[in-house]
Amino acid sequence: MRDDDRDHEAGPATPAPSPAAPQDRPSAGPVPGQRATRPPEPAAAEPGADAATAAPEAVRAAPEAVRAAPEALRAAPEAAAAVRPGGQGAGAEPVAGTAAAPGGGATRADPGPVTRDRYVDWLRALSLIVVVLWHWCFTILQWSPGGPQPTSPLGFTSGLWVFTWLLQVLPLFFYVGGHVHLLSWERACARGVGIGAFVWKRLRALAIPGLSLALTWAVLGAIVGRAFDLSWMGQVVILIISPLWFLAVYLVLIALLPISLYLHRKYDVLVLIWLGGAALAVDVLRFRYGIDWVSWLNMVLVWGLAHQAGFFYERIVRLPRRFDVAILTTGLFALLGLVFSGLYPGSMVGVPGELSNMAPPTFVIVALLVFQMGVVEVFRPVMEHRLQRPLWHRVNETINRFALPLFLFHTTGMAIARGLGWWVFGEDLNDHVPPDLQWWLTRPLAIVAPLLCTLPVIALFGRRWRRRPISR
Repeated sequence: MRDDDRDHEAGPATPAPSPAAPQDRPSAGPVPGQRATRPPEPAAAEPGADAATAAPEAVRAAPEAVRAAPEALRAAPEAAAAVRPGGQGAGAEPVAGTAAAPGGGATRADPGPVTRDRYVDWLRALSLIVVVLWHWCFTILQWSPGGPQPTSPLGFTSGLWVFTWLLQVLPLFFYVGGHVHLLSWERACARGVGIGAFVWKRLRALAIPGLSLALTWAVLGAIVGRAFDLSWMGQVVILIISPLWFLAVYLVLIALLPISLYLHRKYDVLVLIWLGGAALAVDVLRFRYGIDWVSWLNMVLVWGLAHQAGFFYERIVRLPRRFDVAILTTGLFALLGLVFSGLYPGSMVGVPGELSNMAPPTFVIVALLVFQMGVVEVFRPVMEHRLQRPLWHRVNETINRFALPLFLFHTTGMAIARGLGWWVFGEDLNDHVPPDLQWWLTRPLAIVAPLLCTLPVIALFGRRWRRRPISR
């Protein structure tokens, strides 16, 4: 992920428009959803012999024009990349590099500047930080003889599950990750990097920190449990490293990149339909016929669909504004229909004692993905405008530098904070249930202790995985 952060950008370079041509009206080709401008009328041929000789030439040129038409149509979407801010427009930042042909084929070196999409950086970092804040604020622990058992306030309150439709942001993370992987691969192609080396570099960048953290806690837990005869120490270790599950899925999707990129080039949007249909079929086998083991296939099918959808990010950005609301409402209606059918729970996070939409994911997560893709595009103009402001830009840089190590070590800091609170201040390890008004009012303060305990861990062990500041 650190390598993705370092070399992803918003797309191939787009030359700066002349003062006479507005930025949101590219002149090269029609924009999807907009009426193409009428070409200038050809100059009238002079009467007489010139007109007579011009006719055969026009007839001979006609077949060439017909054969060239499909190429022009296929090039139209790329030519329209600047129709709305978000690709190479507002919120994008210049970075030196080499352009690659869309779809992964490197054609030539381009010394001109390419752009980095600040909104993509914002979305990816925000999706990690929301997970961290959710764990710090809303994890309720109850201790039993077997160790700590986690739950959430959703198990004690009614109606709050609707907020998880915005706060469960893992579909968004995989979606943005797919977009970044496609652009990074195009850049790697331009540098002459093969797909094997490209995949291996990214696997290594993510696997090393994840495996190091899991192994460290496994060894530490075994030592502490044996030294103090704590039979529940294993459960503590499992809770601390459990958020890394999605990192394992992400690694699988990176390993499958050669296949997913090939399918994207050959079958395009059909791949999304096939993955969605397969995920729905898995749910049918699980709920209708009681074949529970097959549900784990959706770990690859559902999250793979979200990742594959990221390959279409640029196309969605270029759609006319009305399609943003269309995507949002399509996802929203699908969520409402699936949840209120009674077949699926309304919460997008796990609630003890209830069917989970996340472990393993159900088809509802596909609807959630579509809904969040629409939300991203509806808020794009506002956020791109804000991210150009100096303060917002500095915040964006900061959270992008620390998002990955913060995610990796946030449960470690949370465990340290809980242990210190019990050992030094004599705090009860059992959280008060059901949550009362005081518990809700102190949720902002619940961030402080885990954050203060996580920062030293990042300083000691996380420097390698802090991404570099975004170059100006």
